[in-house]
Amino acid sequence: MKLKIYFEEAYNELVHKVSWPTRKELQSSAFIVMVASLIIALIVFVMDFSFESIMNFVYSLFY
Repeated sequence: MKLKIYFEEAYNELVHKVSWPTRKELQSSAFIVMVASLIIALIVFVMDFSFESIMNFVYSLFY
């Protein structure tokens, strides 16, 4: 019985109490997430490339 009450309350909350974003808000948020992801990926790429270059230089000193 408790499980049935839980699902009824969860459904009621999702349908009547949650404020869902509009399509335009979702598109705007998705664009911001894409841009942020690209920037972070670019930063990680630059860090990886730099570290690889530094390590190649260090290794070349010993060979």
